[in-house]
Amino acid sequence: MKMIPWWSTNFGNEEIKNVSNSIRNKCISQGRVTEDFERKISEFLEVDHVIAVTNGSSALLISLMAIGISPGDEVIIPNRTWIATAHAVHILGAKAIIIDTQKDLPLIDVNQIESMITSKTKAIIPVHMNGRSCDMSVISKIAKKYKLFVIEDAAQAIGSKNSSGFLGTQSDAGCFSLSVAKAISTGQGGFVVSKNSEIANKIRAIRTHGVENVKDPDGWEMPGFNFRFNDILASIGIEQLKRLPGRLDHLRNIYEVYSNNLKNTAFSQIPVDLNVGEIPIYNEYLVKNRSNWVDKLDANGIETRPFYPAMSDAKYLETGNKKYTNSEVYSNCGIYLPSGPSQDILLIKKAINIINNL
Repeated sequence: MKMIPWWSTNFGNEEIKNVSNSIRNKCISQGRVTEDFERKISEFLEVDHVIAVTNGSSALLISLMAIGISPGDEVIIPNRTWIATAHAVHILGAKAIIIDTQKDLPLIDVNQIESMITSKTKAIIPVHMNGRSCDMSVISKIAKKYKLFVIEDAAQAIGSKNSSGFLGTQSDAGCFSLSVAKAISTGQGGFVVSKNSEIANKIRAIRTHGVENVKDPDGWEMPGFNFRFNDILASIGIEQLKRLPGRLDHLRNIYEVYSNNLKNTAFSQIPVDLNVGEIPIYNEYLVKNRSNWVDKLDANGIETRPFYPAMSDAKYLETGNKKYTNSEVYSNCGIYLPSGPSQDILLIKKAINIINNL
């Protein structure tokens, strides 16, 4: 039996041709093709500065380094996110202060942020899970009041919008991922965007051991590391970016097919607001007895993926005995149904029919 995959994304002849051209022209390391890719992202997201890096995780890490996060600092993050958000804080010796989610959405509960701010708090990382917009208006006001930095984790939100524009462009820095399970992919990779020239220049320098001029550095002025992108991946990214508008439309369509046809079952859809410009790259549902359903769907040819654990499950993050009541339902019952920018609508409908019959 052929399985309906939980994720599907395609790479075409255009990507192959572009990579071949770069190799033929000896554009291998980070160079002019990467610069062209950064410029095209800048135009699409309508943001001044784009810095391509090795992956979305390093985008978070390098952004925190640029704003000066150091041992003893505190950074506020939500309980629902990929572990990279917490690890970027942890690896710098700072402490991740974990905030529970909203009751009805896997986004940071902004009403809990202010009570968790201390003299050690330096930044807030709102995470736009599955293209959903955190309340950036409230977060920005809190950050301004307490003189905090805001770094958006928009790894799952390229192309998503709220009333203020593209997610990831409404803070000191926005971090994006180009891994396989995203709207567009270069296999691995990521980038940081910013409208703040000072922060952007620091990120560019940190990307290459604290200097931008690798060929003839004047001296070692600030710490950094090798977070550089390369022209081979950029060659893929340029072609993927051309596909993005059509892929966003397709992802909207998949979501609506699920919404309109998967009803009155054990599965409850976690909503995304298409009307304000949010784009879901995944189709997220809650279902009781999740492990049983995963096995049952697998036996019927449908591949799924359970939600990953909450940040509060990582004991080394030292959350103490704090309870995260709202987050528990997502950790215990969240499931991804077949998704992806190249997922065949007919397969989506087939999966829906199977679930309805079950």
